Amino acid sequence: MGFDKILAKIGDSTVIESTINAFLECISVNEVIVVINEKSIQKIEGLISDTYDGNKIRICTGGKSRRDSVANGLEHVDKESGYVAVHDGARPWIRPAQIEKVFETAVKYGAATSARPITDTVKRCDPEGTIIESISRKSLWAMETPQIFKTEILKRAYELAIIDDHQVTDEVSAVELIGEPVRIVHDSFKNPKATFPDDLEAQDLTY
Repeated sequence: MGFDKILAKIGDSTVIESTINAFLECISVNEVIVVINEKSIQKIEGLISDTYDGNKIRICTGGKSRRDSVANGLEHVDKESGYVAVHDGARPWIRPAQIEKVFETAVKYGAATSARPITDTVKRCDPEGTIIESISRKSLWAMETPQIFKTEILKRAYELAIIDDHQVTDEVSAVELIGEPVRIVHDSFKNPKATFPDDLEAQDLTY
C-alpha cells in the first residue's frame, strides 16, 4: 500500500484497533499480544494508551519473517496459557463470534483455523504464465485467521520450523510439520487481509 496498513483508518478506528477490539470482545481471550515492526512500536503504543487502559494488551517486536515474528510472540505468551490464537493484524473484519467458534473447535481437537472454501476456478500456470492445467476446487479451502492451537502444539511446531529452517507462511503449515491434524472452521462472512487501498473501503465492519 505504500504505508503501514494496520494504521490505516476504517471509519473512526484504525485497522489494528478494529482487530484488537474484536478479540477483546471474546470471553475466551485473556490477553492480546501485538507483534509489530519496530518502526511502528511508538505509534501502536500511542494508540493503545489512548484507547485502552493497558489491561490485557502487550506489545513485542516482530522478526524478519512471519515465522520469526510468531516465534517472538510465542516467547511472550503466559506460561499458564493453554491455547494461543494467531491472527493477521490486517484482517480487521473478523467477527468475535467466529473467533469463539474457532476456539471451541481448537479445544475439541487441539488445532483449528478459520477458512473459506475456494469458489473461483483455479488454474496452474507455467513460469511464463501459460495455463497448463485446471485444478478441481472441490475440497480446496483458502486459509484465513485466527488459527488457534493448544499452546504446546504450536510451540513444538515452531521449534521444529526454526531448527529445520522451514519458512512457513502460516501456523497451519508449521503444525503440519509435526503431523498434527488441524480442523477447518468455515467463516460465512468475508474476512480478507487488507492488501490494496480499495480493500479498506470495500468492507462493512458491522458485527
